[in-house]
Amino acid sequence: SRTVVILGASDKPERVSNMLLQRLKARAGYDPVPVNPVLETIDGVPVRRALAEVAPGPDVLTVYVGPRHSDLLESDIVALRPRKVLFNPGAENPELEARLREAGIDTESACSLVLLGQGLL
Repeated sequence: SRTVVILGASDKPERVSNMLLQRLKARAGYDPVPVNPVLETIDGVPVRRALAEVAPGPDVLTVYVGPRHSDLLESDIVALRPRKVLFNPGAENPELEARLREAGIDTESACSLVLLGQGLL
């Protein structure tokens, strides 16, 4: 299965990060790993409080937090070594993307929901 870490996962159904979690849960072959410092579970899925609590090497890290937060997580993202980091609309961070690419991590600014719908996540 493909491990998809959702940084900034929300328990609010109207949030895109929650919509992604629900769709990943409903599809075979995906292992969603929500990350949020204040939530314990989202619809029965255990939430990690920090990236450091996630096993290294996930297939995708999808980012739903803005640059103010993601900049502070650069070393955690590098240590996580995801195959790809997706920056969703509103979470774009070109400077961090460049630094992650320099560290050998593939990045893309794209909507994870759209990529999932196209079979590209």
